[in-house]
Formats: sequence, C-alpha cells, structure tokens
Amino acid sequence: MRVLPCGDTALLVESSGLDDVLALHAALDVDRPDGVVDLVPAARTLLLRFDPDRTDAAAVERAVRETRPSEVTRSGGELVEIPVVYDGPDLADVAHHTGLSERDVITEHTGYEWTVAFGGFAPGFGYLAGGSPRLEVPRRAESRTRVPTGSVALAGTFSGVYPRSSPGGWQLIGRTDLVTWDVDRDPPALLRPGVRVRFVEATTSADSDGPASTGGAA
Repeated sequence: MRVLPCGDTALLVESSGLDDVLALHAALDVDRPDGVVDLVPAARTLLLRFDPDRTDAAAVERAVRETRPSEVTRSGGELVEIPVVYDGPDLADVAHHTGLSERDVITEHTGYEWTVAFGGFAPGFGYLAGGSPRLEVPRRAESRTRVPTGSVALAGTFSGVYPRSSPGGWQLIGRTDLVTWDVDRDPPALLRPGVRVRFVEATTSADSDGPASTGGAA
C-alpha cells in the first residue's frame, strides 16, 4: 500500500486491487478518521479528502495505516433490479470472446448479483463487480463516438449501464429504459457504491426504438 499526497487536502491510497480497496473503504467508512469528509474508491485506489481546519495529511495517513481492512459483505446493500433487452450490437462478439452462446451470455449476466464497486467515467456511471467470471471480456478495439443512453455493457470483469449518451469502448450487450441518473432525484445516481444489482431479461416492446435519452453527451 502506498499513500500519496493529492493536492493540499487529499491523500491517494494505492492498493494491489479492487478487493483491497473495497475492504479498506468499508473499514474507513464505518470508523471515519476525524476530519475526513469524503472517500472515493476506484479500481486500485482510494481517495480521502479532508478538512484542513480539522486535521492534516500526516494524521490522516497515520489513521489509514492503523486501519484494519474489513471483510466486504455484498449482501446488505440496497437491491436494484434492471430490466434489460439483450439485443446489443456486441452480444455476438462477447459470445465469441467467452466461448459461450449468446443465450448463455444472457444467462450468465442475469444469473449473478452484481455490486456497484465505485463510480466514475461519467455522472451516474457505476462499475459493477462480482458477476460471472465467465463474462470477462476486453474493451472494444475501437471506441464508439456515441453510445446510446441506457446501454448495458461489459469490459474486463465489470458491467455497467451508460447513464446518458456518450463516447465509450465497452462491449454493448443490451439496453434498459431504467433511468440511472436524474438530477431531480435525491440522490441523482441510482447506482451508487454498495448498491446491489440484478439484471432481469425483458422482452422487446413492439414500439421501442431504444432507451429514452436523458440529455447530451457526458
């Protein structure tokens, strides 16, 4: 573990992988060091923002190093079900990468409970972990300039839902009409760290041309 300064009011903790980040985040979230105002997990890092009027970088680093990471329990958070029409343009490619049939890809995607590990890339985009190990696939060789709102995708070991139209390089396997980012909702993001997710196969409606848009490019 490395602890690095990040500006004057934050520290960046580098860990060996996602499991270590989530374990440290869980422990610090339960017993937050004095003066730490925000914890931001990512795939291999945890950012701690602190109030310089209440603490300093040395005290925060000491607290981090003295913290014993917690075992992460992924069964206690809020559960969100996401209906998906599995007709994505990359579904056949995902089947090829994994050696599965397209039907088996859908079965694997819906057969596991995912958890939002962290957010990033765009407001409301949650990186979902804990799904089927058979669905690990690379990003597309060439990113798309526009991915439609509500696209359900895979990349690496993660799944995700594009909260709004934006460029993107993940493998698109389906789409949902569920709004995952709404500035008029409190909180705006439906898929927040710790939220559990179940994907449910939905049928294609006769008059559906794709997911409804919530705005411009992210």
